[in-house]
Amino acid sequence: MTLTLPNILTMIRLIAAPMVAVMFLYFTRPYADWFALILFVSAAITDWFDGYLARAWKQETKLGAMLDPIADKAMVVIALMVIIGFSSWSPWLVLPATVILFREVFVSGLREFLGDTAGTLKVTQLAKWKTTCQMVAIAVLFSHGVFEHYLGMSAYGMDQDMVNAIFAGSEPDLQGLRWKHTAMEWAGSAGLALLWLAAALTLITGIDYLMKSLPHLKDDH
Repeated sequence: MTLTLPNILTMIRLIAAPMVAVMFLYFTRPYADWFALILFVSAAITDWFDGYLARAWKQETKLGAMLDPIADKAMVVIALMVIIGFSSWSPWLVLPATVILFREVFVSGLREFLGDTAGTLKVTQLAKWKTTCQMVAIAVLFSHGVFEHYLGMSAYGMDQDMVNAIFAGSEPDLQGLRWKHTAMEWAGSAGLALLWLAAALTLITGIDYLMKSLPHLKDDH
């Protein structure tokens, strides 16, 4: 086993995946949203750096090739689980998240079954775009959680600053409230749209991998 800097970055990303969920176990919101967002974005950045460094320094290894897709899938699956569990947009996220999770399990099963011939399912450029779209969508959805809780938006349309102003007998900042509400809505809508786009790309790449694997799934007579 060769332990290179790219491999270490991949391992860090793999460890960071469950830590996203741990943030919501040990911290209250909005701190959990902040920590999860920072952790997820930092881990997603290493996804680009470890591959770039491995190619640039000619340090591509079997360990890295094995761990990299596992780390990516772990990050996406765990983050989606957390978002669906805590986001107010959950009902609209279930279907695209289901498509993404089903595809990841299906393709992983195909690769395991094909064994030595799994090279026919090499990562395509579209699959890389799919992963990027998933990462961006999840980061935006985490930012929606920050707006929703850090800025204090509530079901009654008032944030903590507005409540404090009312009790202090001063005029609440309605302009600031509108800005916060708009930012929160835009973050939620953008994250939802990106996740649906990621689900569409995920479905397309899944079908592509299935078609490529069909010749290896035929019974010999």
